[in-house]
Amino acid sequence: MQNPILKKTYSYLSVIFIFILHFPFVFASNKPNNEFNGTISHTTAASKLVMGSEHFLNSADELYDSMQLNLMGLSKQTFEYAIKGFHHLLETGKLENNKIISIVDFSMSSSKKRLFVIDLDQAKVVFNTYVAHGVNSGTAMASQFSNKPESYKSSLGFYETTNTYSGGHGYSLRLEGLEKGINDNANRRAIVIHGAAYVNEALIKTQGFIGRSWGCPALPQNLYKPIIDKIKNGTCLFIYSPDKSYLNMSKIINT
Repeated sequence: MQNPILKKTYSYLSVIFIFILHFPFVFASNKPNNEFNGTISHTTAASKLVMGSEHFLNSADELYDSMQLNLMGLSKQTFEYAIKGFHHLLETGKLENNKIISIVDFSMSSSKKRLFVIDLDQAKVVFNTYVAHGVNSGTAMASQFSNKPESYKSSLGFYETTNTYSGGHGYSLRLEGLEKGINDNANRRAIVIHGAAYVNEALIKTQGFIGRSWGCPALPQNLYKPIIDKIKNGTCLFIYSPDKSYLNMSKIINT
């Protein structure tokens, strides 16, 4: 006859063993179901861009459609170029902030709101407003671009925003041009983001376009401060035009 104490000990150990054996399945059965349910989360699409998914262009399409950027005038081609460059700059360690991207679309007239500041974490446009181009780049449309000092023309391409300062135009944001031969003279030319009285809708009503800068992407007086605060310190800025010279020269676009 078995010892009662040994029998009880054996039974107790058996129960513990069975519990341990089934412990993972208890928690596994309580995990939420993450299978695709017919909807795509904005955060999921944005995270693919940030994390370097090989499907980031598909995610760019998802974001473009979900934010209805076509209704705001931003073309899908412009957005795809912007996201492609953003992804490349993240991979090469050129950006400190991977949450924000700003796009200036010079394929649009200055009478249109052609600056788009996008929060990729929230998948939403946080600012959409007017932005000036250089006085020698054109009148309503910017069609001529330069990297040369004193050209008073805008420069296309990808930039990293850096630090703020107070200068001749008040609160301003420095830009670092990231494309050699295209916009890398930005610091030398003092190309910065600042506010300007000539960026206003009243001028659109009287002359058909806003005022022009000496090459800076100048913003409306009532919005430049919050925009600068949102995009400062290492975010991506992309200034675009379907300019053949730029599209051929840009190593970032052609990666």
